[in-house]
Amino acid sequence: MSNALFRPDRLSALLADLGAVPVAVPVLAVALFWAATSARNSGREGWWLPPVAAAVTMTTVPALVLPFKVLIARPGPPVMGPATGFYPSGHMATAMVAYGAAALVLWPWQRTPQARRALLTVCLALDLAVASGLIRSGYHWPLDVLGSWCLCGAMLCALWQVLDRVGHFSPPNRPT
Repeated sequence: MSNALFRPDRLSALLADLGAVPVAVPVLAVALFWAATSARNSGREGWWLPPVAAAVTMTTVPALVLPFKVLIARPGPPVMGPATGFYPSGHMATAMVAYGAAALVLWPWQRTPQARRALLTVCLALDLAVASGLIRSGYHWPLDVLGSWCLCGAMLCALWQVLDRVGHFSPPNRPT
């Protein structure tokens, strides 16, 4: 593959860092706290289920990604040296699940279609920024990032189904 994809610069590194655990997980934690508080204050039964389901989904990321990294042992781009274990991208997986789960738990608390579109747009923009940063910095091949999108897309679909089953997406009880 051509090295034309790789153009390391400070911005690319910063974008890649949006997928790091110290950045993405606190964003998810704030979203979970806000969603739990909103649900509890509205009197919703099982208010704690969506945040717990999202947190469990986040904790499964390393349990799924690390075995794939070891099993596939894919070498990274030339910038990364002779090491292996680049497929799938852990940073991309962390970003996908953290920002995606945050969007899912915050969804019912967005009152207008515009707010919901904005929430999804921010989530997608963050994930695309991480993908771009990882590839342009030379930290991952595009296929490493795509593998994480596929794996974590399935994880987020599973979370969505769990949340739907517990009635998370029905309109919240709002005090009158």
